[in-house]
Amino acid sequence: MTSALRSRLSTFRWTPAWTAVTVYLAIRVFGVLVLAWFGDIREMGLRGLLTKWDGTWMLDIAEFGYDGVPATGTDANGIHTATTAYAFFPGYPGLVGLISQVPFVSPFAAGLIVNVVIGVVAAVGINRLGTVCARRMRPQASEAVARRAGLMLVILFAAAPMGIVLSMTYTEALFCALTAWALVGVLEERWLLAGFSALAVGLVRPTGIAVVFVVMLAAVLARRDGTRAWIAGVLAPLGYIGYLCVVWAKTGSPTGWFTIQTSGWDTRFDGGRATGNFLYDNLTGAADFVSIATCLLIIASLILLAWSFVDRLPWPVLVYAVLVMSSVLLSSGLMQSRARLLLPAFVILLPVAVRLAGASWTAFVSSAIVATLASAWFGAYMLTVFEYAI
Repeated sequence: MTSALRSRLSTFRWTPAWTAVTVYLAIRVFGVLVLAWFGDIREMGLRGLLTKWDGTWMLDIAEFGYDGVPATGTDANGIHTATTAYAFFPGYPGLVGLISQVPFVSPFAAGLIVNVVIGVVAAVGINRLGTVCARRMRPQASEAVARRAGLMLVILFAAAPMGIVLSMTYTEALFCALTAWALVGVLEERWLLAGFSALAVGLVRPTGIAVVFVVMLAAVLARRDGTRAWIAGVLAPLGYIGYLCVVWAKTGSPTGWFTIQTSGWDTRFDGGRATGNFLYDNLTGAADFVSIATCLLIIASLILLAWSFVDRLPWPVLVYAVLVMSSVLLSSGLMQSRARLLLPAFVILLPVAVRLAGASWTAFVSSAIVATLASAWFGAYMLTVFEYAI
């Protein structure tokens, strides 16, 4: 070992951010290893599992562009049209396509690289968000407890029931990373961080509108903070509105994106009727395991949201949680995908994270291990045993 390297190692400080990153990566590596094991049992390749369903769409758009996606790319009805691909927002496939321009880097490799790097960014942001929220929710608690709450939020996020998608060529890692930093920007009044994060998240998923709304509302309420708050409010909706305008130009209709989504995937706002019917049908009659598990996850998420109100999460975080959960639970579509679609509502895990942060180390570590094992198994099951889209 050279003296220069020894010098660097001797000055290295194990910060909360590094701890969050290490724990996040450890949980996700374990999840992928379990997925590979399940895949081997059922003779499924790991690459195919990590790019399953929407993951293939992301890579096709990254490689061929919206207008060049192969005819094998179809909607839920098995139909491919010139505009089908436009149902998917451009943030993630655009970033993957950019990275894949590097020599010897395939779109698949670029997708994994993006998610590993973005996952690290998400871990740091979620750790910080959890710490800031814990300080406000429990002002009497020590700084050590607040930091442990931030770390536990990262653990619960990485080990969410469908946390496996954070390691797939899906948009969740990028979306959650930008969301975390947008909320941190609002809570810490770092308006340019909030504005640019909201602009970017509006290009990743349609539910980015929840982040956009929170940043715009917070900027209006904080107008006395000066020019930067106003800039954040102006920047926030540009990504979301910009992409809808692109689809408008492609389809000739201002509601073009919504039409593509509704006709191709039967996803529309129905006030929660589809979710209510799904819960009633599966909790009062014979149902498969995945449907029952989805019902329980939906109910658990509603309980956690109510708990978040009781625990008085900072209002920007609470408003975001309500909006993102409403967009998922008040819409129709494939109900079994709710476990994945609810992942961006990770902030409702804050009450659990805060309480575990104040518990003993035995309870803290045991909870982390149980969550990691359950997440790894459930994710592998959903991708190798469950035959429908996630």
